[in-house]
Amino acid sequence: MTGPITIGVSIAVPEPYGQAIQDARAGYGDPLARSIPTHVTLLPPTEVPAGSLPEVERHLAAAAAGQRPFRLLLHGSGTFRPVSPVVFLRVEAGARECRLAEAAVRSGLLARELSFPYHPHVTVAHAVGEEALDRAYAELKGYHADFGVSGFSLYRFGADEVWRPLRAFPFGRAERARDTR
Repeated sequence: MTGPITIGVSIAVPEPYGQAIQDARAGYGDPLARSIPTHVTLLPPTEVPAGSLPEVERHLAAAAAGQRPFRLLLHGSGTFRPVSPVVFLRVEAGARECRLAEAAVRSGLLARELSFPYHPHVTVAHAVGEEALDRAYAELKGYHADFGVSGFSLYRFGADEVWRPLRAFPFGRAERARDTR
């Protein structure tokens, strides 16, 4: 395959939090809830030539090698309204580390402009009605999840419009990246 593919890079939210957040997202009527694993984005959907995947993986391995494991605390809800119809879980601790990882990932061959300044978060409702956004915001005000982050993953957007992990990149150990295909 030599045509373009769409990739993304993110920090996965582990279980039991990932599934619970995905279930909540579905409950708010978000049509993308089941096609997007629960995550903190480091590189938004980006089109690359399929043939460049080995070079992308080398870049990501090097980016991960320069990072250190950290704790991530999700606490409470936030919103990007009125600019964007999104309600999210706030990254209370670990935001600095997410920004460092995002800058390392979104450099070199993956350098690109963003539509909005980078703001680490976990989406829980997107492109749903105002009532659902209000409900998500109110119901998740007291949300709390605390977990360790030891790396990030490369995802590919499939023909079925589902995001799937291709490869995990552990922090500080580029030579031990794990293929998840």
